[in-house]
Amino acid sequence: MLSDSQKIGVGLTAVGVLFMLMGVFTFFDAGLLAIGNILFLGGIPLTIGVQRTLTFFAQKNKIRGTVCFLGGIFLVFCKWAVIGIAIEVFGILNLFGDFFPLVFAFLRQLPIIGSLLNHPGLSNTFDRFTGPALPV
Repeated sequence: MLSDSQKIGVGLTAVGVLFMLMGVFTFFDAGLLAIGNILFLGGIPLTIGVQRTLTFFAQKNKIRGTVCFLGGIFLVFCKWAVIGIAIEVFGILNLFGDFFPLVFAFLRQLPIIGSLLNHPGLSNTFDRFTGPALPV
């Protein structure tokens, strides 16, 4: 079960992602992107804890992703939204890329989305990006 701070953290992270998407959809509005980044950065430590957040972002094999992610946020704050988001996306892919196979495996278990992702054409594409299937 989630604690109250974890529930707040998940909410902040989700609202932060929503603001970032709205910022992209409104042609890279720097204000919406900045608010989204602040909410996202505030939600992660509340969700998994401050120590685990610092440990995650300070891993030696993820330092390039951390630098790109934080550098992209800095560029968004400096009103260089397009370049900042491009660098942030690169950092996010480097930081959270290990979780994508797990996310796709979870999505394949859902009723409607799973049947779409298990379609032969899409299944081959996702298998190429996610690697071998999980041994479950």
